[in-house]
Amino acid sequence: MTTAQKRIALVTGSNRGIGRSEALALARSGVDVIVTYRTGEQQATGVVDEIAALGRRARALQLDVTDSDSFDAFAARVRTELADGWGRDSIDILVNNAGAAAWTPLGTIEAQTVRDAFEIHVVGVVMLTQTLEPLIADGGRIINTSSGLSRFVGENGYSIYAATKGAIEVWTRYLAQGLAPRGITVNAIAPGATATDFGGGALRDDDRVREFLSGVIAMGHVGGPDDIGSAVAGLASENMGWVTGQRVEASGGMRL
Repeated sequence: MTTAQKRIALVTGSNRGIGRSEALALARSGVDVIVTYRTGEQQATGVVDEIAALGRRARALQLDVTDSDSFDAFAARVRTELADGWGRDSIDILVNNAGAAAWTPLGTIEAQTVRDAFEIHVVGVVMLTQTLEPLIADGGRIINTSSGLSRFVGENGYSIYAATKGAIEVWTRYLAQGLAPRGITVNAIAPGATATDFGGGALRDDDRVREFLSGVIAMGHVGGPDDIGSAVAGLASENMGWVTGQRVEASGGMRL
């Protein structure tokens, strides 16, 4: 792997929320970052500016992870940015973070909602990773995003969302096996209850929800985006080369 001063990460959906915290945590650890956004270009530009203020280099690129037909063109843009901005032809870290909540209580589930959930959380992750894999340097890191809901059962309305995360955990293990000869580690980060706008922002804004969840979290409080960002930066570290194919839950010990 390249030295810490020259490592480059690509973090999908990093203009806001957990992705933003992941990008900034990586920058604080000495990594340059390619930020991606579907919408919210101004937010992405703001993240680039924050990374620059930390002394690292960053670029922002538009990416819709549900549009797999666009991935070849996206990879070409990444190659151009790497050559122009870094004089390189590879990245060291890929964080598949982009996603969206899907509310699917039994009795109201529609087939298109299920398809959409798998498109963004499984199909998009698999096809984007396959497209970018030739650009990942030997000894690199891939971090997929799961959820605490793949281990414990939350509200039934998140059943399909949780199922997509279970699928990506299985694929993570297979990918880890396949990329091991190149020294690339592949792990899944599984956030627990985190104070973002996920699912309407109740975990961030509703004191009653936060109080209830605090009672089932060993550390006694709902996590924040920076808790997940720090965990991802840790997994992406050059010191984590012997950890692969793992589900790492960052939940403060939720429902142990």
